[in-house]
Amino acid sequence: MTSALNIADRLTFSASIVPDQPAVVFPETTDRMGRTAWTQRSFRQLDNDVTALARGLIQLGVRPGDRMVLMVRPSIEFVALTFAVFRAGAVCVLIDPGMGRTRMLNCLDETDPDGFLAVAEVHLLRRLMPWRFRNARHNITTGGPLLRFGCITLSELVARGATFQGELPKTRATDQAAVIFTSGSTGPPRGVVYEHGMFDKQVDLIRDRYRIESGETDLPGFPLFALFNLAMQVTTVIPDMDPAKPACVDPRKITGAMEDQQVSQAYGSPAMWNRVGRYCIDHELQLPRLNRVLSAGAPVPLHVLQRMTSLLRDDADLFTPYGATECLPVASIGGREVLEQTAAMSAAGAGTCVGTVFHGVEVRIIANTDGVIRSIEDAQTLRSGEIGEIIVRGPMVTREYFRRPEATERAKITDGDEFWHRMGDVGYLDDQQRLWFCGRQAHVVHTEIGPMYSVCCEGVFDQHPQVYRSALVGIGRSEHQIPVLVVEPEEGAYPGTASAEEQLRRELLQIAETRELTKQIQKVLFHRSFPVDTRHNVKIRREELAVWAASKIEHADS
Repeated sequence: MTSALNIADRLTFSASIVPDQPAVVFPETTDRMGRTAWTQRSFRQLDNDVTALARGLIQLGVRPGDRMVLMVRPSIEFVALTFAVFRAGAVCVLIDPGMGRTRMLNCLDETDPDGFLAVAEVHLLRRLMPWRFRNARHNITTGGPLLRFGCITLSELVARGATFQGELPKTRATDQAAVIFTSGSTGPPRGVVYEHGMFDKQVDLIRDRYRIESGETDLPGFPLFALFNLAMQVTTVIPDMDPAKPACVDPRKITGAMEDQQVSQAYGSPAMWNRVGRYCIDHELQLPRLNRVLSAGAPVPLHVLQRMTSLLRDDADLFTPYGATECLPVASIGGREVLEQTAAMSAAGAGTCVGTVFHGVEVRIIANTDGVIRSIEDAQTLRSGEIGEIIVRGPMVTREYFRRPEATERAKITDGDEFWHRMGDVGYLDDQQRLWFCGRQAHVVHTEIGPMYSVCCEGVFDQHPQVYRSALVGIGRSEHQIPVLVVEPEEGAYPGTASAEEQLRRELLQIAETRELTKQIQKVLFHRSFPVDTRHNVKIRREELAVWAASKIEHADS
């Protein structure tokens, strides 16, 4: 029988150990001198807040299994409401608004929510489209009483909870806790179903791998990481930034928060650390209090690793955990190891080393297969050094996509009573059992001679001083694609004349000729600014680039 478990109970446990330690700290206002005034809730206060909100949800009519969409800006309320939904036994639906309005509405349609916990703007949109959200009967606004749009306020929700006399629901490890939508960077966003037990295992894996200790202070550039902190007795400092636009972060606010709150750990996308690192170098700042920096969501460029590690103590590091919404964490490597051991190999076309696998997690490399693999016995396991599809098994791996049985069937491989998740990535394991990432399966260019792997090829060209980043795309029919290298030059380095452009093109084609894996590249195009996933700013939308490249080549040939 599955044991009783609710991930919100870990907050209660933290409150019993460190009741008066700040749980969440939030930048409330800025005075005339530009100084930040912080507001906070202790672990005991936050745990009481969560219970009061959970009781209010139940009194309102929310039942175990109900799907509650949470669209609240990063704040103390965001953290409290997330745990309140868990504690009420409901399912928290999290959709990143950075994916765009159309995709967001499609995700909401697919979810068919029972209610919304959201800012006033979301409720206004909900009221303007009543045909889309007929079943959304439990609606709470974080706005004031003047912007209700048919909702109740948080204070009214707490007041309702005060009249609740029953017990809170009991949940099991296998009960649904959340539906979190993927970014949709290589296809339509899909809702990933998380169970309470999966969240619980994630906390232990992250804490043990990075040796995170109770009493530390974390600044997460991604709001959901606050949930892990509360389960580890770690204080969360919510940064003053838009998590959907990390490339636009104000580095002064990030470094100021680190200093004010004596932050020992920080998490952010590569785009965020690119801004912060450049700012610190320009202003001769160091980050001596940090024990570790984490960066994920997309590959971390070497220049970001170099800058950030130079700002840390010798015994601190920037770590790059590898995983996906469906399967996190899988592997990790430190920036110092990358710079000292694997960067040169990446520059030679080996791909990106994402490190060793977390304890209790298994990784296999199997031969690439487009269709469904029903059993692990039907998969061909490859040897060390052979590039293939990455599959993962572990206690934190999610079982299914929400209401997407076909997508679930394509992504999972049964293995007795267990299953493997297909990452959608290609890579290999080296002789030291380190995992190397060679790109997305969808981005493999299939030529007449054989496959070309995006990350492996791009690593060769990204060393050129005038190249900011590059993208390998395929033009034409599958198995007969023409490989094209699209280059975004460094800022200020875009060729200003036809002769300068032609010179850079010749240099890149000469580089292509020097290696077997790139010698098929005969066409180089320049693009001033790659289309990217704005939430990471380095996750290139190669499908859009391929369409653009095809039109450019067709126009040039006509």
